Amino acid sequence: MTTTDLAAPREQSTPPPDDRADAAAGPSTSGLLRPYWPGLAAVVILQVIGALAGLAPLLAVGELGRALLSPGPTDHDRVWIVVTVGAAGMFVRLLFTAASSGIGHVLDGHVQLAFRRHLAEGLGRVPIGWFSRRRTGELAKVVGEDVSAVHPFIAHTPGELVSAFVVPLASLVYLFTIDWRLTLITLIPVLLAVALVPLMMTPNRLREQEEFDAGMGRIASSVVEFVEGIAVVKAFGGADRVHRRFLTAVDGFVGSFVRMVRGLAGIAAGMQVVLSPPFVLLVVLVGGTALLTSGGMAAADLLPFLLLGLGLTAPVAALGHGFDDMQSARRAVGRIREVLAVRPLPEPAHPATAQGHRVELRDVRFGYETGDEVLRGIDLVLEPGTVTALVGPSGSGKSTLVRLLPRFFDPTHGSVTLGGVDLRELGSRELYRKVSFVFQDVRLLRASVADNIALAVPHADFDAVVRAARLAHIHERILELPRGYESVIGEDAGLSGGEAQRISLARALLADAPVLVLDEATSFADPRTERAVRRALATLEGTRTILVIAHRPETIAEADTVVMLERGSVVERGAPAELLARNGRFAAFWQAQRSAVADRTKTHEGVPRGGEPR
Repeated sequence: MTTTDLAAPREQSTPPPDDRADAAAGPSTSGLLRPYWPGLAAVVILQVIGALAGLAPLLAVGELGRALLSPGPTDHDRVWIVVTVGAAGMFVRLLFTAASSGIGHVLDGHVQLAFRRHLAEGLGRVPIGWFSRRRTGELAKVVGEDVSAVHPFIAHTPGELVSAFVVPLASLVYLFTIDWRLTLITLIPVLLAVALVPLMMTPNRLREQEEFDAGMGRIASSVVEFVEGIAVVKAFGGADRVHRRFLTAVDGFVGSFVRMVRGLAGIAAGMQVVLSPPFVLLVVLVGGTALLTSGGMAAADLLPFLLLGLGLTAPVAALGHGFDDMQSARRAVGRIREVLAVRPLPEPAHPATAQGHRVELRDVRFGYETGDEVLRGIDLVLEPGTVTALVGPSGSGKSTLVRLLPRFFDPTHGSVTLGGVDLRELGSRELYRKVSFVFQDVRLLRASVADNIALAVPHADFDAVVRAARLAHIHERILELPRGYESVIGEDAGLSGGEAQRISLARALLADAPVLVLDEATSFADPRTERAVRRALATLEGTRTILVIAHRPETIAEADTVVMLERGSVVERGAPAELLARNGRFAAFWQAQRSAVADRTKTHEGVPRGGEPR
């Protein structure tokens, strides 16, 4: 494959990013759990043995009562055998149930760890732009709460379901050997409870539970957004508005919760009544009394039914909780699968190597949704050693365009090439060695300042980190921190928005990538700092291809080329002086920006200083 072949525009187009998970592409629930089936089988087998052994004490009491109440002399050997078997059964039950529970909890730890590793690995492969369209709280819920929701299904539900089926079955076999008629009567509470279970799993009930989960996600997101933006909210008096947004999320959750409870309350109450000990005893006593008075059974034979009748219903009562846990786990795993099923950006089977760092966009079109294009036919060349300023009104597609260079998304039509190679033919490692980026929305890790700067070059020496910090004009501020470069972000290092941006800029400069993408990377900096950073960037212009989204006139004036975007299309391009001379759209944009700066300057000049009269 030649460079010419790689540079040729692709005839096919890439479909727009689809956030909906492809169920066929994502792993199934059984696929996620397949490595753990042997462990789950061991949990179930041990629980079966423990559940059956747990019947021994009840059977022993029943047999002991029949032996002692039967007419004639008492068989003492039989009595001791029954007592011994009952005690042994209790010991076996404790041993095997404890083993089942222990293995289940260990297995649950492994499953949760594997799920979180799958999520971390999957999230590491999805398009970076996918995160910008996701609420932090909802994604955190998947990684945190939804993974934890699997715990009951792994550690508890197998044992509860096994007991719910095995214990009644074994008890029924024993009771049938005593009196089949009273056995059927004893089954009445169980049959009534089982008949109510499907009512808990109707489409309406499932939809209400899904609405409940969605409401929890919205609350989590609104809380995260409120906490992250609390300073801005208070500064600009938006607390009431944000609080109303939170209250709206809470009201929506309360509404879904009330609907879910209203739908389940009657069913749950009915199950509790029919499975309650008083109701079971009443059914057995009524049936037993009828048979005793008719001479159909001996009085001693009633005792096992009174004991095991309660044993029949207790596991079935747990069955309802088991189904609840299964439904919660099913919904949680479904949301985990949705995240895991997000299609990653395809990696080339045979990655190419870029020849140089000339960037070219050819007839680039892109839309987040089908039929709604954000970029329309963009043709643009970024020459090495030049600065290109991207300008335009809000919503013109500037941020979307610059995010195509680090391949946050692939264009839906056309191509973006680097050194003559389509970005889709470059491996991710090669691409991020060639392209660095700094955006307005800065995210720093909870690590030392030095580690944050050296994120892209983890083995960089300390002198290189300091040089990058000096270029980004953040070195002096770092030295003021309690432990300097060893201060940890979020612990003993509190940085302003502008300072965080300069840390991010230092990170990009240390990476020394030949292509640098800046999305108003100094938007939070004061004018003096911004000028210093611009001077530092000017020293790099001879070696780097720089694309910057610019709003400030000074940044625009220092660019080699200005590209004016409107509604996703390039309407003007050229040197700043040339575009001003044309007196077109860029000239109007320039004048508007200059006027805005002048207004802000006048405002600041009119603010009284300390000691001056107001």
